[in-house]
This record gives sequence, C-alpha cells and structure tokens, in this order.
Amino acid sequence: MNTISTKIGRRSFIKNTSLAGGGLILGFSWLNSCKPKEAQNMAVREMPSEWFEMNGYLKIGENNLVTIMSPNPEGGQNVKTSMPMIVAEELDVDWGNVIVEQAPLNTELYSRQFIGGSQAIRRGWNGLRMAGAAARQMLMEAAAQSWEVPLAEITTAAGMLYHKEGKRSASYGEMAATAAENEVPEDIALKSLDEFKIIGTSRKNVDGRSIVTGKPMFGVDTYTKGMLTAMIVHPPAFGMQLKSFDGEAIKSMQGIKDVFAVKVLDDDFTRQHFDTCTFLEVVAIVGSSTWEVMQAQKAISVQWEPFETYGEERQPYRGPQQSLTIPAGLENTETHRQMMSRMGSKQSTVVRRDGNPEGAFKSASKVIKRTYTAPFLAHNCMEPMNFFADVRDNKAELSGPLQKAELTEHTLSARLGIPLENIDINLTRLGGGYGRRSYAHWAVEAALISQKMQAPVKLVYSREDDMTGGIYRPMYQVTYKAALDKNNKLTAIHINAGGIPESPLYANRFPAGAVENYLAESWTINTNITIGSFRAPRSNFMASAEQSFLDEVAEAVNKDPIEFRLELLDQAKNNPVGERNDYDAERYAGVLKLVKEKSNWNNNESSLNQGVSAYFCHNSYAAQVVDMRWEKNQPIIDKVTCAIDCGIVVNPDAAANLCEGGIVDGIGNALFGELTFKDGVPEKSNFDKYRMIRMSEAPKEIDVHFVKNDSDPTGLGEPTFPPVFAALANAIYKATGKRYSHQPFLDNPLNT
Repeated sequence: MNTISTKIGRRSFIKNTSLAGGGLILGFSWLNSCKPKEAQNMAVREMPSEWFEMNGYLKIGENNLVTIMSPNPEGGQNVKTSMPMIVAEELDVDWGNVIVEQAPLNTELYSRQFIGGSQAIRRGWNGLRMAGAAARQMLMEAAAQSWEVPLAEITTAAGMLYHKEGKRSASYGEMAATAAENEVPEDIALKSLDEFKIIGTSRKNVDGRSIVTGKPMFGVDTYTKGMLTAMIVHPPAFGMQLKSFDGEAIKSMQGIKDVFAVKVLDDDFTRQHFDTCTFLEVVAIVGSSTWEVMQAQKAISVQWEPFETYGEERQPYRGPQQSLTIPAGLENTETHRQMMSRMGSKQSTVVRRDGNPEGAFKSASKVIKRTYTAPFLAHNCMEPMNFFADVRDNKAELSGPLQKAELTEHTLSARLGIPLENIDINLTRLGGGYGRRSYAHWAVEAALISQKMQAPVKLVYSREDDMTGGIYRPMYQVTYKAALDKNNKLTAIHINAGGIPESPLYANRFPAGAVENYLAESWTINTNITIGSFRAPRSNFMASAEQSFLDEVAEAVNKDPIEFRLELLDQAKNNPVGERNDYDAERYAGVLKLVKEKSNWNNNESSLNQGVSAYFCHNSYAAQVVDMRWEKNQPIIDKVTCAIDCGIVVNPDAAANLCEGGIVDGIGNALFGELTFKDGVPEKSNFDKYRMIRMSEAPKEIDVHFVKNDSDPTGLGEPTFPPVFAALANAIYKATGKRYSHQPFLDNPLNT
C-alpha cells in the first residue's frame, strides 16, 4: 500500500458526504484533487430508492450497487469506462455492480471538464484513485465501529467487508449509512500495482450495448416535444461576408417557420481560445423537420460580398491576450504553395540554437536536404455538427456533443446575456471529435436561434456545411538539412518549419539534444481560412517529416534506420546537448527496441517492405513498423506493428482499440487527405471528392504492444497517430525507391 494525504486539494476533492436513501454519497473532483454484466445485475437487484444527480461523484446504494458519474465527455476514447475502473479499483468493488452515467456540465464542481490533448486519464489518475480509496476507508471505519474491532483487522474484497477473526462480513451497502456519518480520512492507503484486480484487465465499453442496439446517445438523437429544426447558410468562400438575403421567398415553403440573420459573436467580444469562427454572420432557416429545412436551404437567395481586413482580440488558453489581424482576400492553394516555397531563414525566427550549426554546414563534406509539405485537412466526424438549445426566460438548457463545454459555457453566457448559473449543458456522446468539437460556434448559433424563436431548437449541419465551414488542420511546410563530415558522421541538423497560419515546430523534441550542432527556425503566413486543433496538433505533420528525414540520413551514413535512431538516443541519454529536451531518451529507445523485436525487423519475407518510425507526443512514446507491398501503383499494407509506452494501461483491449484507430486514421490521411481552395472556396464538400480510407485499404493486421512499467498513465488517443505517416512513407521508399515527402502521398503531382 502507498499512503497519500487527502489534505492536498482536499476541499476540491471531497465535495460532499451525505446520507441519501440509506446510501453513501462521496462527491469528488476528478481533476482538481491531486497533482504529483450490467443486464444480469439489473435483473436481480432493484435500483436504490434515491440517486443524487451530482457532477463527479461516487454513489453507493443500500443494495450494494455503485454508480460512478463521469464528468468528461465521451468521444470514443473510452474514458467513460476507464476512469470509473480506476475508482472501482481503489474502492475494491465488484465491477459487475458498477453503473456508469454521464454527468452534465457543472463548473462549480470541476475544472477542465473537457477532452483534448490525450489528458483525461493522465490528469485524473491520482484524483480518481483517491476518491475510491477514501470511500473504501470510510466503509472500513464504519465496519470497525459497528463490530467494535480494530480498523487494522478489517479487510475488503469485491464490495464486501470482512473481519476474519470474528467471522463477520457485510456488504458495502449495509455499511453505507454508518460510513456516511464518518469524517473523510486525512490519510488513505492506495493499492500497490501488484494488488490491482480491475486496472490492467480488459472491460467492455459501458456504452457498447447501447451503441450497437441504436439507443439514442448522440446529440443528433436529441428530440423534445415542440422542437424545431434549424440549419444555417454560411458564405460560400473564406474572405466573404453576408450582404443581403431574401427570406420571404422561402417562408411560404412547407414547414418553414422563420428565416433571419444570426450574428454569432459580438464585434467587441474578446474571444477565448476555442472561439474560432470566420463566418461571423450566417442566415438561419427554422422549420418543422430536417428535410423541409434542407429544401429551403437549397432554395434561398443570398448575396455575399468580400470583407475588409479586420482585427480581433483573443485570449489564448495559456499566455497573454493577443490582437490578431484577419486579412481580406479570396485565397488559393496554389498561391499558398508559392508563398510557402519563398519562406526561408530571412523570414524566420530562431527558436533554438545549439553549438555552431552554420560552421558545421560550412565545413560539411555532404549536405542532405529535403522539404516536406502537408495540406489543409477536414476533420470529417461521422456525426454531423449539431446542438440542441432551449433558451427562454433568461435561462438556457442545451444538449449536444462538445469537447470543451466548460469553456463554451462562458462564450454562451457573454453572447446570450444570461448568467452562467442559468445555463445548463447536457453532454451527449460524441460521434467523433478529433479537435473539431472544441470550436463550438454551432452551439452558440443554436442558442441564438432558440433565443430568437423562443422555442426548443436542434441545429444540424449537413456534411457540406461542415466541410466547407472549417475548422481545418493548418497547411504546413518544413525543410530539413543534415550535415555529414568526411567520416560520414552526422554533425548538424537544421530545421526550418512554418505554416498557414501556424508553425508546426516543436524545437525541443528529438533529435534536439542528440546532435551537437542544431538550429530550429519558425515562420507563419496569415490567412482568413479558419484553422484549429486536429488529432495530435502539429505533431501529425512534424513526425512525418522528421522520421522520414532520419531514414534518409540513416541511408546516407549506411546504417540501419532503427540502429541509427538508437545511437542518437544513446547520445541524448548519456551526453545530451542543451537543457530543454522534452523527451526521455531511455523510454524513447525502449519503444524502438520493442517494435524491432515484435515486428521481426529485417527478417521478413522478401516480398514485404518495412518502414519504421517513432515519435514522442502527449507524454507518450510510440514506434511503428509498416509491412507493405506495392501493387499497381498502390500500397498493400499487410501489417502494422506498434509499440507504445504510455505508462500503466488501465483497460488493455480498449487501449489497443484506440491505438488501432489512430493508425488507420493516420494511414488514411497520409494517403488521401487533402482540402484545397480556389478563390476562397473549398474544392471538396463531401465524400464523393474528399477521399477517405476504405476498409479494403486498411492494414490487414495491427499488432499493438505496450511497454510494461510502473509510470503513471500518459496520453493514448493521439500518440499512435503521428508516427504512422513516416513509417508508411519509409516503407513506400523501400518498395519503390522513391521518397514521398508531400502529403497526400497518392495522386499528388508534387511527388512526381
């Protein structure tokens, strides 16, 4: 057992203890407190007489059922199962007696009640363990008091309390009422890793049955009596704004209730980090059904005009307030490429410099240089953007899929003129997020439409509305240079990276710290095209470029790609350069060694071509080997082997599924993902043109291996996405002798 004090963050950890229906209610904040077979059960047990709807709490009923409410939105990453598993482990309860429910937004109880950055398990680990352990301790104290025996003689197992000497036992439910009267213990004992019975074992998704049987769980499923349906019409091009519209012509159409303009954000509003929105004014069409509104959306006559350059104030999630300029103009992908190709050291800012890189390149016997590019990408969540709102009488009730509801609530309050305490947001399951549902301008639109109509409204985006209205992964470019001396030794690395409108550079990541002379430069180009977080932001491009280039350098120095990386990591471990290296070289090397072993590296049949890649992001380390064949100018991917170090794995099957999803997603974007613009208009608006990976193109096998260690859990939803781009590119090179440095890899004239 490890002892942990509840005094640290105890006020935020223990929110409330009370007696309710004979049960113990232990409220806690999952993220504030610490730093350093359902159907079968329901058939034999009745629900407790009373459940309290609280945000983030553990509830024990008198019949021994346990409810754990999950405050974090669930978007397929399985936190709704894994986080309660952590609580249940320390509580020492039978997992079969656990019921998991999604909690609504409650900013009084929680901070960071959102998903993003692969932080849910990492940030919640200690707090969740403390919550379960504290409840268990209180139950043990209750048993000791009732039986008049020393606390040290009480043990627990699977939701039962035991006093072996006295041959007594009781369920948690039987002791819940007494336990509720006890003080929260100041010090509690956490289980050691070898005592875990739930953590580290595979448990089925608690929503699995509901998902496969089509139960209404997603925002788009929302329905209430008297609910109206709304859709919006936004400008057809970035750089344009609403001029006028003829709403009267469509008001006579069947089912149409009203047509009006919506100003999404006030002009003088200081935008928060996720208040990204280029189309500040849209036309709302409200009617009785989705089909009727869609017909009106096609028929409406709207006039647009170019906007002038304007400024906006923005408060980033971290850092000081910014004054941004949104440029006028109708932008083109070809112009973007030309602008990026002209960017060089004169336009760049030096972010990191180690040693004398200029001198190393000047004296180099050989210089290797390669430029990599990537286009804008659309998120393409399977569930379209949607949100329900009922805004009346200075009160707002909303429901839908959001990644950052806690932050969106503040924007809603400011725009609606309604106090925060009068806004309630119910969090539905997300049918895909990947960062797209962090930027919730459509939730604000829904609320404003409902406020205008004084009725419940569900706003729905069509696929075309979403794909042509942002938010996009930025367009990137990076040029890598390597200097080799007369002995064919790597002496310097130079990275010049930038993008539209943000740079992808992580200057302190590998190979920084592993090369004596190192220079990293950054630049940006402004745009009016709306961008935002995309799965593994910036890493999704930098991993592809960095790991592709390291393979090219390894070939130039005549070394095996894995051994070359391991030599660099050995340098970073034993004789690091600089003091700001973000990664742990030993853990980084560990995943490379594991993937080499598990992939049968360089020992496969001759018809297979192997490519390797490894990357660190979101506090985790992932390495991958792609086995592929090249047939009819297409890659046939037979297998992807993945090794990942993300600390303790809570739910192995779910974790493997998350890795597999990231790998397939990465391959699809690497081969096909691209969104281009002509005169500000996105040239692809649906899946007939925007190419997505198909089942037949996915790897025939994905083999995931987790490094076993005692480190606390780190990120998992994003780390397996970035490295597969380069592993695939390196395998394609083995097969074709050609290096693919421009995404998408297939049907891209830049790769000819």
